[in-house]
Amino acid sequence: MESITLKAPDTEEEITVFVLEETTLNEHKYLLVAEDSEGDSDAFILKEIATDDADATYEFVEDDVEFEAVVKIFEELVEDTDFEV
Repeated sequence: MESITLKAPDTEEEITVFVLEETTLNEHKYLLVAEDSEGDSDAFILKEIATDDADATYEFVEDDVEFEAVVKIFEELVEDTDFEV
């Protein structure tokens, strides 16, 4: 399972998350990530907002309509997982 390191822009704190799935909607790339690679853990949806040669910039999806649309896609892609919103 692929892992990525996120860096908070204001604190420079780093956290490693595991990419459970990815999808594209309206030409935007979204990642479903979790803090743990196995078992129950909190998951988050990230939206890619910029890329350069080596890095990508992501933000948490906070818009309710956008979030619900992306969650539906991930529910279909990850059939063996129960989503609690």
